[in-house]
Amino acid sequence: MTDYSTLLPQLLDQEEKLQFTKFGSDDALALGLKLIDNASAYPKPVVIDITVAGHELFHFAMQGTGPDNNEWVRRKNNSVMRFRHSSFYLGQYCASQGKTLQEKYLISEQDYVFHGGAFPLIIKGVGVIGTVTVSGLAQQDDHGVVVKTIAEYIATQLQ
Repeated sequence: MTDYSTLLPQLLDQEEKLQFTKFGSDDALALGLKLIDNASAYPKPVVIDITVAGHELFHFAMQGTGPDNNEWVRRKNNSVMRFRHSSFYLGQYCASQGKTLQEKYLISEQDYVFHGGAFPLIIKGVGVIGTVTVSGLAQQDDHGVVVKTIAEYIATQLQ
């Protein structure tokens, strides 16, 4: 059984800590390539997407993925941009209340999905400007790859 009283604050803490001071096309390329490296450690292929203000700056589909992965990316990104939290947090939050996204927010699963893998791209002092998304693994692994990679990338920027 999931301990939501511990998990939900941890997920919110990730969003608080994993913020950028700036983010542009060069950052999207470097972060995207790092995501490919980190996701390659898993046995399943993924789609990686970095979008800012509706503009796709990086998109890579590993061999073995298909259009369905892109649909998951689209729906995860919609969720993050609407609710300003990671798609994993949103799913765990609803689960903690025993509700589906349809029951809680009256929105369609055709356009939104609360499964891990999309993380808000946040600029300090500005807010959410986009999404960093992985689709193809178990939802906690999709989320974990994104969080790990953003943390590694931000750490290199501080050096």
